[in-house]
Amino acid sequence: MFKNKTIVIGASLPNSGIIKSWGESVTSGVNSYLNYANENNLIKDKKIDFLSYDDKYEPELTLENTNKLIYEQNVFALFGFVGTPTVKRVLPILYDENIPFFSAFTGASFLRDNKNENFVNFRASYEQEIEALINYLAKQKKLDKIAVFYQNDDYGEEGYVSLLESLKKKGIKLAAEGSYKRNTLSIGHAFNEIKDANPDVIFMIGAYKTNSLFIKKAKENENLKDTIFCNISFGDANSMIKELEKLNTNTQNLIFSQVVPSYMNTNIPVVFEYQTLMHKYYPNAELGFLSLEAFLSTKVLVNAISRIQGDITREKFIYMLETTPTKLLEGIDINFEKTQLLNSVYLFEYKNNQFIELKNEK
Repeated sequence: MFKNKTIVIGASLPNSGIIKSWGESVTSGVNSYLNYANENNLIKDKKIDFLSYDDKYEPELTLENTNKLIYEQNVFALFGFVGTPTVKRVLPILYDENIPFFSAFTGASFLRDNKNENFVNFRASYEQEIEALINYLAKQKKLDKIAVFYQNDDYGEEGYVSLLESLKKKGIKLAAEGSYKRNTLSIGHAFNEIKDANPDVIFMIGAYKTNSLFIKKAKENENLKDTIFCNISFGDANSMIKELEKLNTNTQNLIFSQVVPSYMNTNIPVVFEYQTLMHKYYPNAELGFLSLEAFLSTKVLVNAISRIQGDITREKFIYMLETTPTKLLEGIDINFEKTQLLNSVYLFEYKNNQFIELKNEK
């Protein structure tokens, strides 16, 4: 039971290192809504504090941070952790401590197996993202010569296995594959493994800097200059475009799957709210898919705590998350199933300096 005036929610984020833009996006999205909630007393007589420690996207640091958050800071819940290998490293503690673990930024299957009732996911899974991309490629593009470039760890493996399963359903064999070590830019070996297969499509299951470097090299190669690159949401589309522009590389033939709609679509009321509060509290931050996802999941978190009657307990919090009103995020449907609140995947390409949504027939 938590009787303090301040409810502390804890996170381990990559606030420095090769994917630090992730940490920045999550922090701005979370705090823009929390600042609003605290200023407007959305949780009667209580404030919510977001406490995050830097893990540089290194699992051992995530473990250290999680221990601190649970045993030293006694946080009410863990929220917004970034990454598959980092989250996998702390699973034993999460099982032991039975602490709410909400809205991790990973589509990993091990968080969606119903083994722990305290895990509530916000986003669609990697499996759903890859399925949507394969469906689009097969139906709209009629392409089936597919390779994969992936990070050699739990995240890459999750994407790799989902891709193989999705291809198998369509009777397609993988044309080539190559991997690289997490938190490095070592793409040479993987590139050589893939280039001679002349694939029509390369799936990118990596981090944005490494993916961008691979794409630059591929676009300079005669065999790969017309290849389509499919990127899942963890690739961080906004940072990847910026990186490619920095590398003087064209951004044609890129497709991105996302778990939230366009952050520029203010016809969606909750996206308009996101833009308004981001401009107010983080006027210098760039808008993007990741901060929108963080903002939306924070709105769900605040709403869940605000609906708790009587003593605020972790058990009641989990129940309130799972029974989030379907129309809470105006313009985006919530439907709690398979441990997650959102079940839609959106596909985009980058054209004329903006992300354009692609129509994907089911």
